[in-house]
Amino acid sequence: MKFMTSPRSMLVTSALPYANGPIHLGHMLEHIQSDIFVRYHRAIGDQVYYVCADDCHGTPIMIKANNMGISPVELITQVGVEHKADFDGFMISYDNYYRTHSPENQQFSTEIYKKLRDAGYISTRTISQLYDPEKNMFLPDRFVKGTCPRCGAKDQYGDNCEVCSATYDPTELKDAYSTVSGAKPVLKESEHYFFDLPKFNDFLQDFVHNSGAISTAMANKLDEWFKQGLKEWDISRDAPYFGFEIPDTDNKFFYVWLDAPIGYMASFKNFCDRNGIDFDEFFKADSDKELYHFIGKDILYFHSLFWPATLKGAGLRLPNGVFVHGYVTVNGAKMSKSKGTFIQASTYLKHLPAECLRYYFASKLTSDAVDLDLSLDDFQAKINSDIVGKIVNLASRCAGFITKRFEGKLATEPYDSELMAKLGAISETVNQAYASRNYADAVRAIMGLADEANRYIDREAPWVIAKEEGQDDKLQRVCTDGLNAFKTIITYLSPVLPELYSKAQEFLNDELKFTTAATPLLDHTINKFKPMFTRIDPKSIEAMIEDSKQDLKAAQVSAKPAPVAAESAPAAAAAAATAAAAESQYEPLESEITIDDFAKIDLRVATIIKAEHVEGARKLLRLELDVGFEKRQVFAGIKAAYKDPEALVGRQVIVVANLKARQMKFGMSQGMIMAAGPGGEDVFLLSPDSGAKNGDRVH
Repeated sequence: MKFMTSPRSMLVTSALPYANGPIHLGHMLEHIQSDIFVRYHRAIGDQVYYVCADDCHGTPIMIKANNMGISPVELITQVGVEHKADFDGFMISYDNYYRTHSPENQQFSTEIYKKLRDAGYISTRTISQLYDPEKNMFLPDRFVKGTCPRCGAKDQYGDNCEVCSATYDPTELKDAYSTVSGAKPVLKESEHYFFDLPKFNDFLQDFVHNSGAISTAMANKLDEWFKQGLKEWDISRDAPYFGFEIPDTDNKFFYVWLDAPIGYMASFKNFCDRNGIDFDEFFKADSDKELYHFIGKDILYFHSLFWPATLKGAGLRLPNGVFVHGYVTVNGAKMSKSKGTFIQASTYLKHLPAECLRYYFASKLTSDAVDLDLSLDDFQAKINSDIVGKIVNLASRCAGFITKRFEGKLATEPYDSELMAKLGAISETVNQAYASRNYADAVRAIMGLADEANRYIDREAPWVIAKEEGQDDKLQRVCTDGLNAFKTIITYLSPVLPELYSKAQEFLNDELKFTTAATPLLDHTINKFKPMFTRIDPKSIEAMIEDSKQDLKAAQVSAKPAPVAAESAPAAAAAAATAAAAESQYEPLESEITIDDFAKIDLRVATIIKAEHVEGARKLLRLELDVGFEKRQVFAGIKAAYKDPEALVGRQVIVVANLKARQMKFGMSQGMIMAAGPGGEDVFLLSPDSGAKNGDRVH
C-alpha cells in the first residue's frame, strides 16, 4: 500500500451493518479500527470524510418486520437509532451515519445500473429458482437449507456448506426445505438480470495484484475465484422483496449486494449536499481524492471483485485501499451466548468505558486479516497496567508538586535533555504504524516511552527532592519533564483514547497537537490535576458477562426421545451404559422402562405456524402448532437457543401430543416439543425426515 504526502483529502468508510439486529463487539473491531485511522489522519492535518450506513434491504428485513407486525421502514428506523447510539458510545467519529434505503441510494443505484446496461454489461435470461409454494415467494439462498451435495452435512445453507466450505447452487441441495415455512421448495422459472463479471476478468486481475489496493495475502485469497472462473452475477430478485425496483422492469428488484456498497456513495452524497461539498470530485473517474474501505474478511469477494467491476463499468473511480480485518474471539473461542461472551455493544457500555476496548483492540491490531482474541483477563490487566498504572499515574505523580509548590507553572527548561530527545525519537515509528494500520506497533512504541518516563521519575524521586532544602529548581524541572512525557504519550494515543486526550488537554491547558507531540511545554501554566481514569474492577467484567449470558437453566425440555430397545435387554447392560454415561460428558440414562411404558407416549409430527417472544418471560417462546387434526399452543423453554423465533415458522417438529395440558402464568400449554442438548443456547429441535405429514404418529 503506497501512502501519499500530507495534506491529503480522503473518504473513509466502514462496512454497513445489517439493519436486523444489534451491534456486538465483533462489529466494533472494524469501526474502532477505521475510527483510529480517521482520527490519526485528521490529527496530522489531512482532510478526512468518514461515513457509514445501515444496510437495509433484502428478504430477512422484510420477513423480520412482518413477523414483528411492523413495516420494514419502521424496523430499519428503529434499528438505525440503536446502531447510531452504540457507535456514538464508542466515540466513532462518523461525519454521517445514514441508511441504504434512501433517495440518494435509489438514484445512484438506478444511474449505475443504466450505465452498466447501456454499456452491454447487463443481460437477462430465464432461470429455474427454488420457490416456497406456501409463502408464494422465491427463496434467497440463505432461506433454503438441506443436505450438502458434496460432504453430506445436514442443515446447510443454499449457497455454501459451513462444514466442508463447498459452494454450490441451491438447487443442488438434497432434502431441501424453506426456512420460512418448512415447505419443500419447488422449481419455478423467472427472468433474471445478470452483470457480466467475466468481462472484467483482466481488469480485476490487474486491480487485485497491481493497484496496491489489496494486500498480497488477500490477493492470493482472491486468486481462488479467478482459478474457478468468474461467473455472471445475478443482480435481481423477485417480488416480494424489500428494496429498489429495477428500472424498466415489472416487480424486479436490485439484489441487496448491488445497492449496499453504493450506500457509501449515498451516505457521502447526503453529507455533501448538507455541507456544500463537491461530491463529484471524489467519485469521478480521474479523481485525485482517496477512497478507503474497511471490511471484514467475510465480504472480501464483494468489495474486491463485484464492487470494483461495478465502479469500472459505470465509469467511476476505484478505491485506493480495501483494508480487511479478521474476526473477534473471546477467551480464545468463538463468541458464545451461553458463556456470556457474545457481548453486545450496548451491554459492554453499561459496565465498562469505551476507551478500554478501543485501547485493547488497538494494542492487538495489525494490517493483517488475522482474528483478534479478547482475553478478558489480559484485557483487565493491560488496561490497569498501561492506562492507569503507566500513563495517568505518570501525570498524577508530578502534577501535585507543580500545583502546590509552583502555582501550576512548569519550568523554563527541562532537567533531562536525554529524556526529552526520546520523546521525539519514536515519532517516525508511531506515524508509520498508524498510517499502515499496524496500531499494535504504535502502542508498543508509545508504551515503551511510558516505561522510560516512569523509570525516570522512579530514579529522580521528586517526593524525595521535595524534602530537600534548596532543590526547588530541580523539583520543578523533573516534574516538568514527567508531565511533558505524559503530554507526548497521550497526544500520540489521541486517535485511540480521544476522551482521555480531551481530559489531558484541559489539565495541561494546551491544544496538544499531534504534529508537535514531542515539543515540551515550558514556562507554561497547567490546571489542577483531576482523576482521569478508573481501574477496571473484575466485578464489572463479571457483571457484563452475566448480563450477556443466556440462562443455562432455562426450562428443561424434559421429554427426551427414548430409543426403541429390545424388551429383553439385560438390566446389567443398561446399568453399565448408565455408568459409562455418568463418567463422560453425557447425561446418565434414566431408569429402564418397558415397551408398554414407551407406548404410552403419543409423539406426533407438527408444524410451527407462529413463534413469538412471551412478554415478561426470560426463557419461553410461545409456539402455535398445526398438529394436523387441530391447532395447539405450546410454551417452550428454548428462547436462549432460538433468539429470532420467526426463523422457526414453517419448521416441522415432534410434539408430545398426549401430555396433560398445563395452565401457566402466560397461558395454557398443550403439549411439549422434542429437543436434544443440555439446555440454554445448546438446544436443538428434533424434526422428522422429509415426507412426514402433520399429525403422523412417531413410532
